[in-house]
Amino acid sequence: MSLFRSTNISCPNCEEIVNMSGVGSVNADRRPDLRDAILQSRFQDETCPHCQTSFRLAPEFNYLDVGHGQWIAALPAASVRDWIQFEDQTKDSFDLSYGSKAPKAARDIGVDLAVRLTFGWPALREKIFANDRGIDDAVLEMLKLEMIRRVPSAPLAEGIELRLVGATDEDLTFVWIDAESEEVLETLQVRRTLLDAIAENAEGWKSIRDQLTDGPFVDMQKLFMGEGRAAA
Repeated sequence: MSLFRSTNISCPNCEEIVNMSGVGSVNADRRPDLRDAILQSRFQDETCPHCQTSFRLAPEFNYLDVGHGQWIAALPAASVRDWIQFEDQTKDSFDLSYGSKAPKAARDIGVDLAVRLTFGWPALREKIFANDRGIDDAVLEMLKLEMIRRVPSAPLAEGIELRLVGATDEDLTFVWIDAESEEVLETLQVRRTLLDAIAENAEGWKSIRDQLTDGPFVDMQKLFMGEGRAAA
């Protein structure tokens, strides 16, 4: 089931205290409306009753979608620097729920789930969206690396991310986006054939794929933050 809790937060505009219902876990199989709300960027939106400012509660929950084979630990964008610590916590949490430390019935479900860790709404939304379109998320991250290599003027900066937001049979649409404010800075398109070419060149990309998939945080950002798990 999807679990909600009452929480008090300070309005980012007027700083008045606002009471809202925050989610602790999302079961998308039972509540597909919540999945739709995430994809439509309106989940956990709130309007301050004092100043009418709209804002969104940062993600901090586990997302389960057995039908689409996904289990995701979604955390606030600001936590990404501690991704190694949160990878370990994610593994432990999954093991207790659907992995090696779970009852057999839960383990039988967990064997078909891809375990992922995301930081911020754009990253969570992308994992769900890409999965819907049959896009391997590791290949997607490798495509982003290739895009950055080809576009030296890419706005690389802390908190600015490249996220997939649209897909057709011919083209993929990406945005450079602020992970916390969700402000879109730039939109760009690439031919889907480039994604296919990377997927077909498994041997050439093997070392990068191994680094991306050595834990549940499958995101190119981990390659730019220190020496990664090897140095942990």
